[in-house]
Amino acid sequence: MRLVVCFLSLLTVFSAGECGNILVWHTEGSHWINLKIVLDTLLDRGHNVTVLMPDGALFMKAKESDRFSYQNFSVSTSAQDMQDFLDELLHFSVFEMEQLNLLQIQMKFFDLGSRHQDMGLSYCDGILKSPELMDKLKTGKFDVLLSDPMYPCSDIVAEELNVPLVFTLRFSIAHTMERMCGQIPAPPSYVPGAMSKLTDKMSFTERIFNTLFYLSMDTFSVIAWKKFDNYYTELFGRPTSYCEMMGRADIWLIRTYWDFEFPRPFVPNFKYIGGLHCTPAKPLPKDMEEFVQSSGDDGIVVFTLGSMIDKVPKEMSNRIASALAQIPQKVLWRYGGEKPDTLGENTRIYKWMPQNDLLGHPKTRAFITHGGTNGIYEAIYHGVPMVGIPLFGDQPDNMVHMTTRGAAVVVDSIKSMQPQELVDKLNTVINDPSYKENAMRLSRIHHDRPMKPLDESVFWIEFVMRNKGAKHLRVEAHNLTWYQYHCLDVFAFLTTVLTLVLYICFKMAKFFIMRCCFRSKRKSKKE
Repeated sequence: MRLVVCFLSLLTVFSAGECGNILVWHTEGSHWINLKIVLDTLLDRGHNVTVLMPDGALFMKAKESDRFSYQNFSVSTSAQDMQDFLDELLHFSVFEMEQLNLLQIQMKFFDLGSRHQDMGLSYCDGILKSPELMDKLKTGKFDVLLSDPMYPCSDIVAEELNVPLVFTLRFSIAHTMERMCGQIPAPPSYVPGAMSKLTDKMSFTERIFNTLFYLSMDTFSVIAWKKFDNYYTELFGRPTSYCEMMGRADIWLIRTYWDFEFPRPFVPNFKYIGGLHCTPAKPLPKDMEEFVQSSGDDGIVVFTLGSMIDKVPKEMSNRIASALAQIPQKVLWRYGGEKPDTLGENTRIYKWMPQNDLLGHPKTRAFITHGGTNGIYEAIYHGVPMVGIPLFGDQPDNMVHMTTRGAAVVVDSIKSMQPQELVDKLNTVINDPSYKENAMRLSRIHHDRPMKPLDESVFWIEFVMRNKGAKHLRVEAHNLTWYQYHCLDVFAFLTTVLTLVLYICFKMAKFFIMRCCFRSKRKSKKE
């Protein structure tokens, strides 16, 4: 009888009703790295996870060690197509853009953006236009759809399956998705547009630029999203916009936090969970630990340009290696290219290295980074000052956040960087104690929060599952037109009323003045 009671008690605690079925939209690159960490935690809590994975995915690879299941679907875009696109984007952003004028840059980005949209729509076709797959998903009885809106159509599938939708994202350019679709306020007077390279303390000229930046990006997005709008309208058989569907998301999990973001207003269904992938440092491999310990009191410098760029032209790598050879610290450099001719004895090259564990090592003095969000957050987590060599995308903007907080210095351009410039930047962050102090201050802010970011992410996903959505957290702005949102109809009404009152007052004043004048004239004539 005691065993039965214990068994029933365990069933109460580990009730199957507490667990759910989670469908995960496909994504790529660092987006997948962040998402996978959340999925592993959800699996630890007993949930079932199904990941939609296209044939020929570039970064998403099914492994025997994976505990979640994959649902494959066919697409016309191959892994090679995606690799060619990324190579072209990187080469243009890093090596070609400086040689072009503004019009040429905009035209190139518009072309790249259009091609990326076509890839996204090919993924939509692979899922939505496959009756067998959609039937299978409908019978899966999912409780929530988790998506990084890097690619469209997760909102359509959530609508078709009648399940809540949770977004997890870093940002969109000028926060267009968050502002226009998520209805998060962003006054241009003190909220700098993402990728504008501005801070929250703007001069008059900078506020003009920020306002124009918002307007131009909004206009560009409306034009660019027309392709999605037409696709959505065709599928639903009624006028439907991409932004309208995105706005139906229950929760937006933003992968930054106030150790990185400038203070700004937000709405209840936006949750900031930056640094969810960061963990305490684990022991290093034996040979790597021996090299680190050989640095003595000088310590080490960790250097990586991210997972997408593992090599640079030979001339550039020689300049970098020459600079690293001049510092007293030992350097661990993640690099997959040909060994530089100027490589110093203090520098070792690795095709892969445990970045988080190295940044958490007590001998780490500085981190040379391209400015990717994941690397920045690992540096914040462990309190390591940075030397930024931003290459493209959000990286220059990310490093502005870090330099503003006094935790980093930035190299202007990797193309024109000379060895002495890199040496001077490294000596600055290593020898000036204020950089380490500011990095540690950011680290304390990061850790001093009511809940760990990974736990908070999981909490809000489970919250949506338990409550069958979170529509009560969505602001009423979603149901207002643009002129209602800005109270233009109210201003028009009040202006009309005020004009009418002033007009009546004017007419009445004119009438009484005229009457008084008429009486005075009659009186004078009689006299």
